[in-house]
Amino acid sequence: MGSHVMPHNKALRVSLSFMTALIGGFLFEWLQIPIPWLLGPMIAVLIGSQIWKRSYEWPTPVRNAGMIIVGYTIGLSMTAAALREMSRQLPSMLLMTLLLLLLCVGIAFIVSKLTDTGFKTALLGSIPGGLTQVIALAEETEGVHFTVVTVTQVIRLMMIVISVPLLIFSPVFGEAHGIVPDVIPQSDAIADWSGLFPAIFIFALVSVGCAVAGNKIRFPTAFFLGPAIGTAVVQLVGLDGPALPPTLINAAQLMIGTYVGLLLKPNLLTRKLRTISLAIGSGLLLILGACGLSFVLTKLHPVTMSTGLLSLAPGGMDQMGIIAHEIHADLSIVAGYQLFRTFFIFFAVPPLLRMVFQNGRRGRPASNKQVD
Repeated sequence: MGSHVMPHNKALRVSLSFMTALIGGFLFEWLQIPIPWLLGPMIAVLIGSQIWKRSYEWPTPVRNAGMIIVGYTIGLSMTAAALREMSRQLPSMLLMTLLLLLLCVGIAFIVSKLTDTGFKTALLGSIPGGLTQVIALAEETEGVHFTVVTVTQVIRLMMIVISVPLLIFSPVFGEAHGIVPDVIPQSDAIADWSGLFPAIFIFALVSVGCAVAGNKIRFPTAFFLGPAIGTAVVQLVGLDGPALPPTLINAAQLMIGTYVGLLLKPNLLTRKLRTISLAIGSGLLLILGACGLSFVLTKLHPVTMSTGLLSLAPGGMDQMGIIAHEIHADLSIVAGYQLFRTFFIFFAVPPLLRMVFQNGRRGRPASNKQVD
């Protein structure tokens, strides 16, 4: 990740990255920008590294530690109640996920035809996973223009975290605010440092162990999904995982955001204005598609439009969960649909992508391929 220039100053470069990330996080929090501790460090370090080239560095193990913490928090929401709800609505989850992914494929196809962006890059830019997970998947996938994927995903995420709350609180969705969920997942409990012990030691051991083991067997986004699965299994066995204090969650987002900020290479973006315009256009199409599908979901199941939109919104599960908690939407449904889509994307999509692009290479030149 880092440069080989001035190796004896590595600690200084890491410290500069950390201080820049902290400033970005506090600034975004003060400005009340959504997910400030992910986007703040990412943008601050991106700007800093463009001004003072080769002065920044961020160790991959630190980013991996952040992924493990985020993975653990996702695993906490996979309670017995959420899993029961997921199994009951499994056919609908599969149908909605497939329809949303088909919409993404259509958008990616249009983007690849309108620009010189490769279809693979356009598709990963459109896939409605969480920002952290998709970025990790893009990094692991060959022949993908990482910066284009990340810019598209960041713009889509910003549009969603701004527009979804506006939609939810608009008169169209406003009638559904009185629904209170039967079960509030562990992750929504008020968390403090004293409540972590001693159970956190067991979960830390399981999370790190699953992450390392997953990485060894080339599990997709192992440092995220390994802890999520490990935590869910331990909870199902009967041991409740303690909710993490907000400071720790913010720290994890900073660890990931700083790493991503250094991976971004705006100078490698060709036709910047066109890329940004298409990212905004594809984001709008995805939001409109999610609104349409949420309406269909209200006809299939007794859920409100608010719950439906938050379940299907192509944003990160953590952000949708926060909004769901604020408006008293049905958390187990929202978590269930978002979890199902996350797991479907990371288990089913990579092999499907490999199949599609292997077939696509036969009979067509690789001139459209984008490499970072």
